[in-house]
Amino acid sequence: MYFNPPQNLQARLFASLPQTWRDVAADNEWIVGQNAPHAHNLLEGPSFDADGNLYCVDVPAGRIFRIDAQGNFTLVAEYDGWPNGLKFARDGRIFIADYKNGIMLLDADKGTVKPWLVRAQLERFKAVNDLFIATNGDLYFTDQGMTGLHDPRGRLFRVSGSGRVDCLVDNIPSPNGVVMNLDESMVYVAATRANSIWRVPLMRDGSPGKVGNFIQLSGGGGPDGLALDQQGRLVIAHVGLGTVWVFDALGQPVYRIHTPAGLMSTNVAFGGAGNKTLFITEGLSASVLQVELDVAGKPMANQQ
Repeated sequence: MYFNPPQNLQARLFASLPQTWRDVAADNEWIVGQNAPHAHNLLEGPSFDADGNLYCVDVPAGRIFRIDAQGNFTLVAEYDGWPNGLKFARDGRIFIADYKNGIMLLDADKGTVKPWLVRAQLERFKAVNDLFIATNGDLYFTDQGMTGLHDPRGRLFRVSGSGRVDCLVDNIPSPNGVVMNLDESMVYVAATRANSIWRVPLMRDGSPGKVGNFIQLSGGGGPDGLALDQQGRLVIAHVGLGTVWVFDALGQPVYRIHTPAGLMSTNVAFGGAGNKTLFITEGLSASVLQVELDVAGKPMANQQ
């Protein structure tokens, strides 16, 4: 199928992790277990609070940072975990998808992290990766572990406002970023090792409908973090390719954003004036990039 070529955009540096915290050793358990000898600090999980501060995580170091509008880093918390995704709920709670422990809660004032959901029906998770909070308060998260095409048993979970935990899909090769479409009738999941975006339509009773492949990518390592703008366009961080894609609601390419700081574009979040600036975490350089887009991002729960 033929598409018009996407418009090329270039991201620019917004902030870089200070040398003070660039102290993750090559024998770090997460780095060894992920077979990532090139890695050290790995920034992920960008999300904005109600005051416009950008939060992000440093996966192997177990750290949570807050970055102000001038790009200054503040260490919010450091604990025994591998925080991978982070989102703010409408009530102000800060949820962390922790690869080591499960779904956690961050108290930014106290600098503490405590468990919120570490198992489903007595079973531990494989290793959770990222999360999304719907406008009705339902929390969706991916359970990735070490799954891939060789073991396509990664899972997508939902936790309802009443606390009910449902596994919606259990055959995803490396589920990663997760976001919903504009009317929240469908869940998009980044299936990293399949190099594709899956769509999970929700039936009236909340159960998954006919799950399909929405976008097929190629090259790099595959899609990582996801976001959505107010036109329903899907923003995809393509890790290993130094690229962030923007696809329209029909799955047609609109923009290709290049990340000059490195190839590991791990995740994305909208913020800044008018919510039109896209912020991109770049893993290998431990930096955050930014680029202005023509449409604002869909407000997250804490920004409504």
